[in-house]
Amino acid sequence: MSTANARLIFVYNADSGLFNTATDIAHKILSPQTYTCDLCALTHGHFRIRREWVAFLESLPVQTEFLHRDEYQARHGGTGVEPPAVLLDSGDGPELLLDRQAIGDCRDLAALKQRIRAGLDERLAMREAAS
Repeated sequence: MSTANARLIFVYNADSGLFNTATDIAHKILSPQTYTCDLCALTHGHFRIRREWVAFLESLPVQTEFLHRDEYQARHGGTGVEPPAVLLDSGDGPELLLDRQAIGDCRDLAALKQRIRAGLDERLAMREAAS
């Protein structure tokens, strides 16, 4: 499989929109222990995306897409994906790469990056062997 058509889809456990963004920022600042999106907590500071995360994304051999919970639902319907999640879409529809638990188990950004890289490498190798 060519990685040119593959993409990672990151689904945040938050809804889109200015009000929701402001609410999320306040929640992360005022009560970080109860914030419900581990993906956002690892990849973003209070006000912006982490530089280390951007560099990692740029190093990946696939495209990336970022969706809020409501955007994912609008595009893919009731797929049973519970955000936050990381999915791989290689043309046959998205398949789960990292679920909510796997993301929640990452205690820092380095662990998340390692899990994404390992999962991506494994899936791409499986697809390459099958073709």
